[in-house]
Amino acid sequence: MSKVILVTGAGRDLGTDIARRALAAGHQVVATGRRPGTVLRALGGEQDDLLVTALDITSTDAAQVAVDAAVTRFGRIDVLINNAAAFQAGYFEEISDAQMRAQIETNLFGPMNVTRAVLPVMRAQRSGHIVTISSIAGLVGQEFCVAYAASKFGVEGWMESLRHDVEPFGIRTTIVEPGFFRTELLVDASTSWAELSIDDYAERTRTTRAMWQSMNGQQAGDPVKLADALLEVTGLDEPPLRFVAGDDAIPTAEAKGQEITRQATASRTLGSDLAHADAA
Repeated sequence: MSKVILVTGAGRDLGTDIARRALAAGHQVVATGRRPGTVLRALGGEQDDLLVTALDITSTDAAQVAVDAAVTRFGRIDVLINNAAAFQAGYFEEISDAQMRAQIETNLFGPMNVTRAVLPVMRAQRSGHIVTISSIAGLVGQEFCVAYAASKFGVEGWMESLRHDVEPFGIRTTIVEPGFFRTELLVDASTSWAELSIDDYAERTRTTRAMWQSMNGQQAGDPVKLADALLEVTGLDEPPLRFVAGDDAIPTAEAKGQEITRQATASRTLGSDLAHADAA
């Protein structure tokens, strides 16, 4: 069944793959990005089932304009795929306050802005599917990823709670937790490095940054296969709350679940009997 799918960050990377594969599957696609000309070129030019529109996800006004354009062109929005994101790398003390806030603004408030604009359309339809790309870093904290993980952990909590808000209107939600895929997250256009420099971190920063940079283009995951899998998820009558993607991500997620269970069990003696005691 053909759907109207709005994809953010469609000018390159996974967003381009999602939009391209959705068009090939017969869907109508609203492909957005900060530079619509780049998006249009990436997708091969004008097409009957394609609307390309500008969108800076950090702007609430821009999000509303893009959604209005989608509805004007196609009459509805069935699926929103919040894909656009950036990667702020570095150790916490070396990341400036401005950099930390920019990371949260893009990776958390950005998809919130677009979702807030889309939800009235989906509520009126009494149907829809909100898909937000998180990361395995949204489940498991990692060295040199404190800002990125903070933003993605925020995405996880927001989306998990949003599910309860919107299910009564026939709207489904899915959090996508990919491992390492050959996307452009590690290129300079998507990655920012810590602005500050502290001697105690200097050697670790140098070696860890070099390690991250060496990974670009060498990741095991195939983004085209991920795009196809995401489209399959959007076609399910009962899509999952979480979709863990990648041979590296699945065992990591399983281990995190087991770790939380162990910690909860270990907390049972001290953590269970904490209710207010009646006065004697």
